[in-house]
Amino acid sequence: MAVDVCLVEGDKAPAFTLPNQDGKNLKLADYKDRWVVLYFYPKDDTPGCTAEACEFTDNLRQFGKLKAVVLGVSPDKEEAHQKFRDKYKISFDLLSDPEKKVLVKYGAFGTKKMYGKTVQGVIRSTFLIDPRGKIARSWYHVRAKGHAAKVVEELAEKAA
Repeated sequence: MAVDVCLVEGDKAPAFTLPNQDGKNLKLADYKDRWVVLYFYPKDDTPGCTAEACEFTDNLRQFGKLKAVVLGVSPDKEEAHQKFRDKYKISFDLLSDPEKKVLVKYGAFGTKKMYGKTVQGVIRSTFLIDPRGKIARSWYHVRAKGHAAKVVEELAEKAA
């Protein structure tokens, strides 16, 4: 599975400004001096994406203790994010990237295998961004179940 861009530890996290579920523009720079868990997922209210979002929600207290914010990004529009958040009581911001510009910057959109076929699409990916705006860890081709707990573990090690 090819990823056109592959961000690694020490890379500067690409800047972005995207609208959240309420249409408010959020920038990576808004979180300067904080840890950011930025995760990219294919589509609201699908089984894997729902499991992943719920697990991040379930771990929010731990992320907060480690002074981290969680942000989810998909190509879905703001209205879909609102419905998704309400339905599953997701309590972090979901950002909308319908033009896939930020997805591409992070290498979270590209060639992947799906049901045995090669397709272009969202590559489920997560980035741990340190308070200086550098990539502390990147995960590509993530399995949704159990991933949030792995991110908490990694953050606890890095933030110590």
